[in-house]
Amino acid sequence: MIQLFEFAASGNCHKVRLLLSLLGQPYQSVVVNGADGEQKSAAFRKINPMGQVPALRDDDSVIRDSQAILFYLARRYGGGDWLPSDPVLEADVVAWLSTAANEVARGPADLRMHFKWGRAIDVAKATGICQNLLSVLEERLSDHDWLVGVRPSIADIAVFPYIALAPEARVDLGPYRAITDWVRRIQALPGYVGMPGMIQS
Repeated sequence: MIQLFEFAASGNCHKVRLLLSLLGQPYQSVVVNGADGEQKSAAFRKINPMGQVPALRDDDSVIRDSQAILFYLARRYGGGDWLPSDPVLEADVVAWLSTAANEVARGPADLRMHFKWGRAIDVAKATGICQNLLSVLEERLSDHDWLVGVRPSIADIAVFPYIALAPEARVDLGPYRAITDWVRRIQALPGYVGMPGMIQS
């Protein structure tokens, strides 16, 4: 059975839980004790040398990084539904995975870490990154239901958690109607699972 090594409160871990649920794929959750720094232990670094969660073990394969895990799960278990085969659309998905690892991480995710747990960050810089990201998302979603193509993909799953966790980042999504409608579309998908702190549909 698939094992997912995770923190309960991590948006990056949530995106993997969400895709597994949407795929109807059973798995075992292995909660890593972040308070004690278990992810940095020698034992855990044998699973992920970077000392980070999430990490996923599937038979003899171990995949690290939430974006890579989404890609793997979509390829192995998605039946073509979550990762398009068209080269242009696939490249667009990869671009959004990169956005999740960069602008999403340095904007709304960092703001959540600051306001929820007190992590020291450059708030002005993170706010600027967040505002630019939301403008780009709003423009894209103003005339598209999904980030790539005409159906949900792992691009949506990768970007979704830290946008939906905006209240914990003290980010007001009120002015962004297209984004909030997109959040509700994701929350309406069969198999959707949420997490505490997310805006409610």
